[in-house]
Amino acid sequence: MALHKFTRKELDTILSNVVGKTLGEADVNNVFARTITHPKITGIAGDVVERSILGYPPDQDKYPDLIVDGIEIELKTTGIRKPKQKGDLIFEAKEPMTITAVSPHSITEEEFETSSFWHKLEHMLLVYYHYDSPETVPAAEYANFLIKGYHFHEFSNEDKEILMNDWLIVRDFIQSLKDGYENPQDEYSRISSDLKKKLMLIDTAPKWPNRPRFRLKRTTVSTIVQKHFGAKFEKLDETYSTFRELDDELHQLTKQYKNKTVRELMNILGIPIKLNAKCDVYKSVTEQIIVKMFGGEAKKLSKIELFSKIGIIPKTIVQTSKGSRTEDMKLFQIDFEEWTNPRTIFEESFVYSYFNGQQFLCIIFEEPTTGSKLLDNKFIGFKRMVIDENVLENDIKNVWQEIRDLVNNNKLKEEPVLDKNNHQRITPKTKIPMTAPNFPKAKEWNFFVRGSGTDASKKPLLLNGIHMYSQYLWMKGDVAVSMLKDIDFI
Repeated sequence: MALHKFTRKELDTILSNVVGKTLGEADVNNVFARTITHPKITGIAGDVVERSILGYPPDQDKYPDLIVDGIEIELKTTGIRKPKQKGDLIFEAKEPMTITAVSPHSITEEEFETSSFWHKLEHMLLVYYHYDSPETVPAAEYANFLIKGYHFHEFSNEDKEILMNDWLIVRDFIQSLKDGYENPQDEYSRISSDLKKKLMLIDTAPKWPNRPRFRLKRTTVSTIVQKHFGAKFEKLDETYSTFRELDDELHQLTKQYKNKTVRELMNILGIPIKLNAKCDVYKSVTEQIIVKMFGGEAKKLSKIELFSKIGIIPKTIVQTSKGSRTEDMKLFQIDFEEWTNPRTIFEESFVYSYFNGQQFLCIIFEEPTTGSKLLDNKFIGFKRMVIDENVLENDIKNVWQEIRDLVNNNKLKEEPVLDKNNHQRITPKTKIPMTAPNFPKAKEWNFFVRGSGTDASKKPLLLNGIHMYSQYLWMKGDVAVSMLKDIDFI
């Protein structure tokens, strides 16, 4: 049982005095000395908070760490970092937040309100340090990271409902394995993979036979962090406590708006039509269409609190009337410093977190004829897509390894861009011969790299002595369409 007793006033005094200090400066009990002989030790930041700041030894008790004014409170020390994507958010969570073990032998005998899972989550004290490095660092270097803040956190009634439903999905799945198999432990490896698409705020990791633990998703923790540091999110009038409820709403929206063109949807939903230089509507408008369908006012789905927490990435898919590919899917800008760090393993990389912890909400349009303007495309429905583990462990991991090999082993080259007749292409405006680095290309890779820029004479990124545009990871359009063919419309 937790024995470390404090008053709220005492904790406020103790913690406010270390905000703005580095973990090393706050380490009055020399916890970092352990990193000399154990450079890869994990959890050093939490150890400093417990041993040096609050003055008690850490433990692995299944009960919360503290008793504060008679209330049991779980202490979590959490790394935060600057977002890789540009925007108005100050910080995001470095990683998911581990809560407690998934215990297949006992969870089926538990109820949510009295479970160790909820016991850990009901009342929390979160202490934040700034993981101010784009790459993985040894434990000793945590001493340089600043303590940025803290707060006492309790989940809203809406969030508690979602957490309860998530936990029940895991518990009931394990019960179904016990009921359906003579040796259910042989099936426990499915706990993480089979439930990924169904869980809203949590996931489980690592995979069996390693003992899995419940975790708050990185996107869930990020939203908590961002709200603490002042970010504003819009709340929808309706709440959805399971993906089944959300899918029911998406199904109703499809029935209401199906077969309407983008132009008609914009008129119905009150979205002004703004054209780009090609006299076509900006692609970002389709995300606004989704938000407006849900009754929101934000320009981006990520500014809706629920969608921010559950890690939904909106993607527009335009397909032909026969369901074939039309264009490739742009994913995210590559941070080469993080991507090519030799100390980073794939399972701890940003790219792994991006695909494993989030899912795509695809709003699907059909173009009436080849080359139609976006305004004329017809809405046909929604699909939710989770990247399969085999794709993550093969296609995506392979391109991750290829880029690391090219950059870290000096194999990166600048090559001429050729047309279909193998002639050198020339930029129309500047008349400069077009070149590109020899990153994985769509011709040979399902996930590939493509630069983005408007002026061939201005390439802002310098990598291995080569000037280039900012580089983005893409998914081939026919791969996306192929994945979506196996998924029913919502």
